Amino acid sequence: MLRSGTLRWALLLLGASACTEPPPIRRATAQPDASATDETPDTAITQVQPAAGAAGGFVPKAVSIEHGAMGTKVVIRAYTSPELDEKVVEPAVRKAFGEIVRIEKLMSTWIETSEVSRINAEAGKSAVKVGPETLAVIEKSLWIADQSGGLFDITFDSMRGVWKFDEGAEPKIPPKDVIDKARVKIDYHQVEVNHDASTVKLKRADTRINLGGIAKGFAVDAAARALDEAGVKAFFIQAGGDLFVRGKKPDGTQFRVGVRDPRGGPQDSFALMAVEDHAFSTAGDYERAFVLDGKRYHHIIDPRTGYPATASRSVTVWAKDAFTADAIDDAVFIMGPEKGLAFVESIEGAGVVIVDANNKVWISKRLDGVVQVLRDPTDAP
Repeated sequence: MLRSGTLRWALLLLGASACTEPPPIRRATAQPDASATDETPDTAITQVQPAAGAAGGFVPKAVSIEHGAMGTKVVIRAYTSPELDEKVVEPAVRKAFGEIVRIEKLMSTWIETSEVSRINAEAGKSAVKVGPETLAVIEKSLWIADQSGGLFDITFDSMRGVWKFDEGAEPKIPPKDVIDKARVKIDYHQVEVNHDASTVKLKRADTRINLGGIAKGFAVDAAARALDEAGVKAFFIQAGGDLFVRGKKPDGTQFRVGVRDPRGGPQDSFALMAVEDHAFSTAGDYERAFVLDGKRYHHIIDPRTGYPATASRSVTVWAKDAFTADAIDDAVFIMGPEKGLAFVESIEGAGVVIVDANNKVWISKRLDGVVQVLRDPTDAP
């Protein structure tokens, strides 16, 4: 898997507050703002609709942070309860955001002192000692690579810059020889892990790793644990295409997640899911993309060919943790519906909604009765 660029948030969280829903989130298109790692953002506190018949006149409040981190906009919103007021919830929300920033400092390739940057700097030379979290993410990445036959591959950074999908970039297909020369550098077998010594080594000097396809899910889970440990019972965390939802809304109803129409507008959903205590991650071909001579080219590159994957338009993975959902969405996108469904069903607790290249919607068995399809997705190139 190669993410050459980024995509607009494909899961629309509906009814998250009394008045509005969180805006669609767009991932960063260039180097993340360095201030994301240097400042503590402000929180906002607003009143929300209580459950009907709430005792004691309790009026719940939403405590929110919206700020940049990990190359995207992060939204954390947690709700007070009769047992936990904003004096408890607000510091918990700050701590949750701090967890995302902490993981960013460990795993971002944009930060020279990160553990991942240090691994890349020593490529072909020395093993680098890393902490348990970076080690866990790399080990899971290699496991997913094995399970997917290399369709998820953290050495995709070896191909950085070949395809350009930034805003304003000229729609252009790279020369085949340039693609082929870069593609052969993608090989997760060049990543050597010594679990007991907690070290990682890149065996070839031209190998580079990037955890952008999995680290945000890990960070979202770390933020969720911070809120769980504080006793917060209802919250959601959005980080780019990754989402985790805990509990119910203060009015007692479930959060609803809209699955974006891959050929519709940013607010267009073709399906809905009522969710509680689950994570989601989406891969799609519609935002970081261009259409040239009637054919769509996008940011999810098939490492077998070096060209954009062609089997799917969008994939939304449902799992109990964001780490798992984020790890497998791109691989499923590249596999396509038949192999992708079987792959997801082999992973405990995971489900998926796939819109294939022919605009057909596929829903895995675990999501039967969970997904409400409102209409067919829009059909367009």
